[in-house]
Amino acid sequence: MENIKEKEEFVDVSKQIHKAVNWDTEDDEFTQAFWDQNVKQFWLPEEVPISKDIPSWTALTDSERILYKRVLAGLTLLDTKQGNDGIPSMMSLTDNFQRKAVLSFMGTMEEIHAKSYSSIFTTLLSKQEIDDLFVWIEEEPLLQNKAKIVLRQYKNTNTPRGLFMSMATSVFLESFLFYSGFFYPLFLAGQGKMISSGEIISLILRDESLHGKYIGLLAQEKFMEFSYDDKNELKDKVYKLLNELMENEEKYTRLLYEGSGLEEQVLNFLKYNANTALNNMGFEDFYKVEPVNAIVLNGLSTETKTHDFFSTKGNGYQKGIYESLEDSDFEFDNL
Repeated sequence: MENIKEKEEFVDVSKQIHKAVNWDTEDDEFTQAFWDQNVKQFWLPEEVPISKDIPSWTALTDSERILYKRVLAGLTLLDTKQGNDGIPSMMSLTDNFQRKAVLSFMGTMEEIHAKSYSSIFTTLLSKQEIDDLFVWIEEEPLLQNKAKIVLRQYKNTNTPRGLFMSMATSVFLESFLFYSGFFYPLFLAGQGKMISSGEIISLILRDESLHGKYIGLLAQEKFMEFSYDDKNELKDKVYKLLNELMENEEKYTRLLYEGSGLEEQVLNFLKYNANTALNNMGFEDFYKVEPVNAIVLNGLSTETKTHDFFSTKGNGYQKGIYESLEDSDFEFDNL
């Protein structure tokens, strides 16, 4: 058998000038603000007393428990792909060190989100139930297709156009795709059920809102670099991607929520958040939506909680006093 030696590629860095990140100079008018807010929001699932949900969990019906654990399982897959593939793909073509740092921190939080769902599973489910759930993740076609659509772009982030489309894909993930999974925990928590697990969802929501806004700003900036014709072509690709994701998400939602009576409310919620994702990228609303379920909409607002999630984490865990973020905080004149 012929002995084939692998050709080793060697990158010569001896003549390069190596730079360090300099936080004393602002590279733009928003990245350092996002770094500060991300750090202030840092949390861990161990800080939330999930065990308090055990009585509530046992009181749910079998169909309610199946729905709950499957929506969290789907979120686990998406957070895993965002932390392992999405954020790194954008970092690879981002030269600015401060932006790399913010994206890196966000990637870490995606991993913490994925771990937080496992913390809920470990508290509420048997080992066999958990194993069966992760088999379901791998065997559910609509969930797998959602991941494939997202990864198809993340794995092809090798040009400026590819970078923009990966940013757009990320914004859709952070600001839209997660929300078919967020709906049910918010719906139950608003009725006094599964409160601690609902608190974890609120903490995750707070992070995802920040992620979608930041990467949306980067996408807006990247979009402005293209020619008029390229902008039109890329905008068409964004809406084509949205339609593909929404078509799959509608089927996935009907599968998960079948028999719950919530299907149409969740689909309306998805369209509401798809519009938010488009707004984060500087595009106008695409979907006409009805008023969102008041219980769930209440769960989206940090100001309606018994404590401000932008200044605390967990039940009674006080981190410091910070002002809540408003939409006006993310308005920048040059974008």
